[in-house]
Parts: sequence; structure tokens; C-alpha cells
Amino acid sequence: MNNFIQIKEALANYRWFSDTLDIAFVYYIFYRVLLLIKGTRAFHMLIGIGLIVLVLVFSQALEFYTLNWLINSFWAQIVLALIILFQPEIRRTLARFGAQQFFSNMSPVEESKFVEETVKASVSMANKRIGALIVLERETYLSTIVEMGTELDAKVTKELLVSIFLPYSPIHDGAAIIRSGRIVAAGCFLPLTLSSNLSKSLGTRHRAAVGLTEETDAVVVVVSEETGEISVVIGGMIQRNVDTPALRNVLSGIFLKKSRKA
Repeated sequence: MNNFIQIKEALANYRWFSDTLDIAFVYYIFYRVLLLIKGTRAFHMLIGIGLIVLVLVFSQALEFYTLNWLINSFWAQIVLALIILFQPEIRRTLARFGAQQFFSNMSPVEESKFVEETVKASVSMANKRIGALIVLERETYLSTIVEMGTELDAKVTKELLVSIFLPYSPIHDGAAIIRSGRIVAAGCFLPLTLSSNLSKSLGTRHRAAVGLTEETDAVVVVVSEETGEISVVIGGMIQRNVDTPALRNVLSGIFLKKSRKA
């Protein structure tokens, strides 16, 4: 009965416009922060802190006094140690949060051009049996992966993408990362999937593409060096043997704000 009365009083005092707007803003800020740190060590640190808080709540509810005392005694030291240990990651995340563009500033023409250049480069490399791994970043910020490669800041063109993956290029063994229509890094190494459902015929590039898309919302285009086959990987799922129109349709459907006119 007391809970019902409290809920009734809370609803009576609820300001539907301002409180709803307030909650929406807080939700959006937390959502953007999680997207920024996802895939970084800071994200794993956040999960660890969440687990400690969860154990603390359960220890209080179940009256585990010793465990509760232990966590409370070391809580301040644990948080301080984590802040010191992950200081570089926290600093970079905060800096990127300030620099992050919450809305794309690319025009439909620019979006269409970078998609078309990616398609042309993929088809060209497939015809020449040049292996390639092209990552197109979406909402999840691939900061850790970019830092492990050779950082660039170049417009996406067919010629540049092909030159990156030529066998004698020093950065051909890795992935090229495209963010907001620009190549931000190349020679990046991606996490390999541990899935046992992947075909034995697929090599390291495909396993890396699946591994990345299992953890992020990125789209990965893979060109097989052995067969010249183009694959598109989204959400850990591979679409193999993609031809030119299909590749263009997939990328356009994801990255173009406006549908192409027939």
C-alpha cells in the first residue's frame, strides 16, 4: 500500500513536459558516451565498475556483512586505482567527446561519392585478386583500432584505396578505416572472431571482419585475395559473392541520407 501511495504521489508531481525532456537528454548523453567508449579499455573498466556495484547491492540485500564491509572499505581505493590506470583512455575519450560531431556534416553528394569510390575500389581489387579489408565506421567510434594502425586523413578515392592494399604496400596487411567519408587509418588490425560456425574456407580477413562487426555496428567490405570474391559483413553476418550492383545497394542503403532517384 505504501508503495502504491508513493507511486501515486510521484505521478502527481511529475512534470510531463520538462521531466520527460530532462530524462530524454540524460538518456541521449549516456548513449553517446557509451558509443564513444565502446571497443576501448575504458568500456571494459565501466563494465567492471558496474559489476562491483551490482555485487555491493546484492551483498546489502542478502546481508553478507563481510563482503559488504570489504567492498565499502576498498571502494574509494578501487575507483582511484582505476582512474590512475586508465588515465590515458579517459583523457582521450573526453577529448573525443568534445570533438565528436553528433550529426553528420556530409552532404548527400559527398556521401554518394565516398560510397561510389569504395565500390569502384573494391571491384577493381577483386578483378586483380588484391586482398582488401575496408571498414566503414558508423555510430561506434573505432578509436582503439585506429590508434593501432597508421593514422591518415585523406579523401576516399579508388586510387588511394587500391594503393593501400597493393602487395608491396607496407600497410596492406590490415584494414583501412573510413570515417565520415575520409580514410582515417590503414594497416589496422581487427579482433578475430571466436565463432566456430564460420566456414573453414574463409581466411583471416573474413574472421577479422566478423570479429569487428560482432562487437560494433561497423560495415566491413572484404575482398578475397584467393578467389577475388567480394563479401560484406554486418552484425557478424557475411554476405558472400556480392556483385557490383548489390555492393552499391547495400552501402547506399546504410550510408546515404536520401535514396537515389531512379
